[in-house]
Amino acid sequence: TKTLQVLAEQLSDAGVPCFISDIKGDISGLSAPAEVNERISSRVAAIGYADYAPKAFPVEFLTLDRGGTGARLRATVSSFGPILMAKVLDLNETQQSVLAMAFKYADDKRLPLVDLNDLRALLNHLNSDTGKTEMVEYGGVATATVGVIVRKIVELEQQGADAFFGAPEFAVGDFLRQTDDGRGVISILELADMQDRPALFSTFMMWLLASLYESLPEVGDLDRPKLVFFFDEAHLLFRDANETFTEQVELVARLIRSKGVGVFFVTHAPADVPATVLGQLGNRVQHALRAFTPDDLKIVRATAETFPVTTFYEVTEELTKLGIGEALVTALDPKGVPMPTVRTMMRPPRSLMAQVEPQALAAVAAASPIAARYATDEDPVSAKEMLAERLAAGRPAGESMGEVAEPPPPSGRMRSTRAPERGVDWGEVAQEGARFARSGTFNTILRSVLGILRGGRR
Repeated sequence: TKTLQVLAEQLSDAGVPCFISDIKGDISGLSAPAEVNERISSRVAAIGYADYAPKAFPVEFLTLDRGGTGARLRATVSSFGPILMAKVLDLNETQQSVLAMAFKYADDKRLPLVDLNDLRALLNHLNSDTGKTEMVEYGGVATATVGVIVRKIVELEQQGADAFFGAPEFAVGDFLRQTDDGRGVISILELADMQDRPALFSTFMMWLLASLYESLPEVGDLDRPKLVFFFDEAHLLFRDANETFTEQVELVARLIRSKGVGVFFVTHAPADVPATVLGQLGNRVQHALRAFTPDDLKIVRATAETFPVTTFYEVTEELTKLGIGEALVTALDPKGVPMPTVRTMMRPPRSLMAQVEPQALAAVAAASPIAARYATDEDPVSAKEMLAERLAAGRPAGESMGEVAEPPPPSGRMRSTRAPERGVDWGEVAQEGARFARSGTFNTILRSVLGILRGGRR
């Protein structure tokens, strides 16, 4: 985390904006100068860093929660897309294909999916008699599958995730800002209170990266990047990820460099990141790995084999001997060739190596030039309202249209999206059913069915 902090400081001074997801809550110290103590002084003296001076850096705090400190970060469901939404909802391949068909239907019918209410309304509509008829050309949907997806959406809402989806959507261009003196603004997304929802926030980070790829123009090989994206706790991104999701991460990691965006995957061990993604990375900072078990030793050896060959170090041994603030570093030279591995002692950050006080964080957030733009939730006309209007227009005047996007009952069965017929005496219906069950006709039918099941001819 402190190495990430040092890299962000240097990039900001070079005029490069950065984005960091702060899961543990200690990156906020970038907004305040360091407090020099004996350990910092001894490290500065040991490496001969004569120019060291505490310094605060320009920071923009972001939040995903309503009432959080910082500018609200939201995405519409439509822009999130079926692949990322399937990862958040933990859907299997069959359920993901149904969700993809629902998104395709919404695109074809021009139904904006802004929040989770819109998505739930859409799925309930597709599970109705009218919706099933329309879905025939898409391959059809199974009631049980739709029910599972809707229940998972309700579960996501109960975790407070409905705050992440809505309008106004955050404009990724607001990440690409500099201060008046030319320093890059460091955008920090505070996630310290979301550690129990790793799939959600890691997938949200992937949405940000994919949005940058889609919105930025091709720029080729720049002298310095437009933005550097730090993917902290990157192992959470790939946990339980299906093949489709992993392929999308690999695609973005491979192509986004041409858009002028650099990406750092920050995690404990290289094994946390798929080999197809690791193969796209050029710079590497590896801190100590400890081998307490045979499995740990396998990880150390596998990690050492991925470093460039060097005659100066036995990488396997060095990895287990590194101390606090030490790392093995390799990068690409101007010709794109990996440089020899070097054991390095890191310099201390010039900003605070701790979480800033809540009052200081609130003061930085209050001075934000963009926070007011995203402070208030908007409720534009979207899929839920448009489907309700269509349903109302297709019924006789004055007839109730019922609930369009009602959550499923506790039993897990989907409720009908249509209102019951008026004037029906359900008590009389129940009595009539009971009379039929006692009748001779019912008994004759029952005996016939049992005979068929037993292989008889009756």
